[in-house]
Order: sequence, then C-alpha cells, then structure tokens
Amino acid sequence: MEPLDRVVKPKTKRAKRFLEKREPKLTENTKNAMLIKGGNASSTVTEVLKDIEFFSKKSDCSLFLFGSHNKKRPNNLIIGRMYDYQVLDMVELGIEKFVALRDIKNSKCPEGTKPMLIFAGDAFDISEEHRRLKSLLIDFFRGPVVSSVRLAGLEHVLHFTAVDEKIYMRSYKVLLKKSGCKIPRIELEDMGPSLDLVMRRTHLASDDLYKLSLKQPKALKPKKKKNISHDVFGTKYGRIHMQKQDLKKLQTRKMKGLKKRPAEKKTEDRENHAKKAKLG
Repeated sequence: MEPLDRVVKPKTKRAKRFLEKREPKLTENTKNAMLIKGGNASSTVTEVLKDIEFFSKKSDCSLFLFGSHNKKRPNNLIIGRMYDYQVLDMVELGIEKFVALRDIKNSKCPEGTKPMLIFAGDAFDISEEHRRLKSLLIDFFRGPVVSSVRLAGLEHVLHFTAVDEKIYMRSYKVLLKKSGCKIPRIELEDMGPSLDLVMRRTHLASDDLYKLSLKQPKALKPKKKKNISHDVFGTKYGRIHMQKQDLKKLQTRKMKGLKKRPAEKKTEDRENHAKKAKLG
C-alpha cells in the first residue's frame, strides 16, 4: 500500500495549474456556494433555493445549502461551510413562512449586487449557536471583497432579525430620494424573498478548530507602528516626542494686560545685575 502522506507530482501543465489553485493562499478566494436539492423537496424549498441562487454563485464551493422535505422535518434547509475539505459548521433551519421573489411585484436589484447585511436581536450576540449562524450568513451573502463602493451601488439590504427563537429574513431595495441637500433621503422597498425561519439542529466545530479556521497568516497581519494607536471607532492617534520647553521663553501674543510695569522691570534688572556680579 502507498503511504497516505505521499506527495503527488503533476504530470501535465493542466494538472499543475489545478494543484496550484488548490494550494493555501495568503488571501483566500471569494467563497462560493453550492445549492443542493434533496430527493424529496417541496415546492416551497425549491422556490427558496431558486431565490437564494439569485444572490449567490456556484462552483469550487466552501459553502453549501441543502434543501429537503419530509414528514418529520418539513420544508428543511441545512446551511453549512467547509474548512480544509471538512465540514466546519452546519445549521438546520425550518421554513415556517415564505414569500417568493416573483410574488412581490416591486423592482429588483441586478443579479450579483453586493448586499448590506443587518443583524438585529440580542440572540446574535448572546447565543453561541446564533453567533455561528450570523457568521455563516455573512460568509454566504457577503460577496467579493472590494476596496470601495459608489453610493448608487448601495442598493440592496438583507435584514436578519432574531426574536423568540425564530429568524426573520427580509430583503429590501434601497431607494435614493431627493432631499434638498447633497445627502439623499433613503427609503427601503420590500422586494423579496421573505422567510420566517426556526432553528432546528446544529453541528458546530469545536472551539479549537473554529479558532484555527480564523487564524490569519503572519504575512497579512499589519505591522505595528510605534507611537500610533486606534480607538474602537478606528480613529488614529499619534504620540509626538519633543524636547523639554522653557515656558519663560515661549512667545505669546502681546497684550497690554501682560506687559510688565516699570517697577517690575527695575526689580528684574537688579536681580539680573546681582547674578552677573556674583558670577564675576
């Protein structure tokens, strides 16, 4: 038998390129999602998969969404992600209510629009299961990393609310209205899809494996700069080192109220004369 840790060397240029793409990278690729329809899937699950596919892409996937339907777990969705070719997290969600994209007759955003993600509800900060689900949803819908976005490109909002053990997903189109000044007035228009979800089962990675998946390569960590710090809002502060200053020689604004009186000048001249005489 061949050893399991055997290094496979590519025999063709195509195989070499394929293996190079699979190698670890300092900056990882944009995560893609694979949507899978189970053998028994209801029309609701099928429509949900179609609408979510509208906002996501497929192939070379580290994310997956599996839809199924049976008597024990009707209208079931399993959302999950992979790390190093093994399952990292999985969350099972039940669909209690669904309004399809086509059922809302308002205008839609272009396919592939990068959404703004909003999470409301204390559960997303308190419950570990909800925190992982929030991280999963961010991975699933965040899209490619970009350096800048024009104002007109901010036209899609995905809003997730956690209340009473349920998760409500709503999708809105951002409308920029005239406001009489440079900053436009913003309105949100429901465009679908709309889902009411309940969390069923979870399969979460251990704390050690989860920390390992979040580990950042040293080459990408920003180098620390001396005497520069940031607050929680990202404001940059710098510390400047200067030589000790003699405040008596500090030039201030000349004001009549700060001028020395003749008597004070005579006293100061006498003191200076006496100091010079002692030194002599």
